[in-house]
Amino acid sequence: MFDYSSIEQYHAQLQEGKVTCLQVVEYYLGQIRSTTHLNAFIEVYAEEAIAKAKQLDEQRAAGKPPRKLHGVVTGLKDVIAHKDHQLSASSGILKGFSSIYSATVVERLLAEEAIIIGNLNCDEFAMGSTNENSVYGKVLNALDETKVPGGSSGGSAVAVQAGLCMVSLGSDTGGSVRQPADFCGIVGLKPTYGRISRYGLIAYASSFDQVGIFGNNIPDVAQVLEVIAGADEFDSTVSHKEVEAYATSLATDKKFRFAYFEEALNHPSLDPEISAAIKTLAEKLINEGHEVKPVQFDLLDYIVPAYYILTTAEASSNLSRFDGVKFGHRTANKEAELTEFYELTRSEGFGKEVKRRIMLGTFVLSAGYYDAYFTRAQQVRQLLCDKTKAVFNNYDFIIMPTSPTTAFSFGEKMDDPIAMYLADIYTVMANLVGVPAISLPLFKHSNGMPFGLQVMADRFRELPLLQVSDQLMKASQF
Repeated sequence: MFDYSSIEQYHAQLQEGKVTCLQVVEYYLGQIRSTTHLNAFIEVYAEEAIAKAKQLDEQRAAGKPPRKLHGVVTGLKDVIAHKDHQLSASSGILKGFSSIYSATVVERLLAEEAIIIGNLNCDEFAMGSTNENSVYGKVLNALDETKVPGGSSGGSAVAVQAGLCMVSLGSDTGGSVRQPADFCGIVGLKPTYGRISRYGLIAYASSFDQVGIFGNNIPDVAQVLEVIAGADEFDSTVSHKEVEAYATSLATDKKFRFAYFEEALNHPSLDPEISAAIKTLAEKLINEGHEVKPVQFDLLDYIVPAYYILTTAEASSNLSRFDGVKFGHRTANKEAELTEFYELTRSEGFGKEVKRRIMLGTFVLSAGYYDAYFTRAQQVRQLLCDKTKAVFNNYDFIIMPTSPTTAFSFGEKMDDPIAMYLADIYTVMANLVGVPAISLPLFKHSNGMPFGLQVMADRFRELPLLQVSDQLMKASQF
């Protein structure tokens, strides 16, 4: 039976003739069929994946050199456009819609000979932390099916966690890659805002959204980042900075400077076991010659309010295009006047959480409240950027928890949206200030569930972030 550990190991097996791409695709299709109850996939591209695998096997047999992601079986979150494939953002308002073009990240995956095996379930329009807000139903955590997988990229996380693909792509607006990676015990990377093109990514909050990567190890994540990062003429916000050779530059014996926020590790919402584990790790890093120091950060309690004011405002604007006129769901009521037509279409098509965030965003943008909420939240965002930059002037990384708890039970927080939003306290900061952040599966809780360490670096410092992540993963006992 095929056993996957890394892209490098897989490519070695292909070169040695121990496996073929076709055998590997058939293996993953079997895994997907046997775990359909997890509900990770919305659609599986079985025939297409098999055809691509045969083509790659023929190319290899003919002596054509393989590309960087040759035969790498990949899944896409259902907010990333793939031409002529279903794209719904797990929402009733886009059910049945097929994309007319491919996202830049998809074009780059295919150019490097990746095999896309299907699209993956998520919270509707990437709004949620549990994957319970999908029109296709909830995704189950493969480690404990009574627990949420995290969100919004829950399907992408579970697909990697359960061995249904080698790597997957998600999107991260406020932790939607890192938090499910934490709950599922895998690696989840959110790069710097602008490191990866957003062309073809359905927008939730445009100044926060970033395509992220799930994998089982750092070299795999580094290889995918190297392929999909870089300038793109279709995205005016993407950076033109050179893409470094992430995958081949991981080895380093450098000693790093880590900062942590005492307010974060002693926050009342944080599970004491998670706090203790990270403090123990800090001591271990000091003993290994790294510098680890506490830094005062008195803005922690302002992060979540600022995040939800700004993201819901942007969501209110971005989701106004879904009106049933040109594409997507349209109300069956043919007698409705125009205003009623819009109301019925959007009320029928959008789920509860999306409606809540649209209304919140519309409220904070309204004439009487714009300055009181939106303008002040922008000011807080600038303060956070300045304060974070000051930290990175003296330190290489900031370490903190990814989530205040391990994966919780289904329904546990659905009746209290404020409690759900507050659970994002550790992840949304990286999106507010646009820095790269990664969740590393270093620990195991006494309740049996995994939890991770979150590491943040300064903007476009993905290479040292991946280097230290690789060090920490190799030293981990979990």
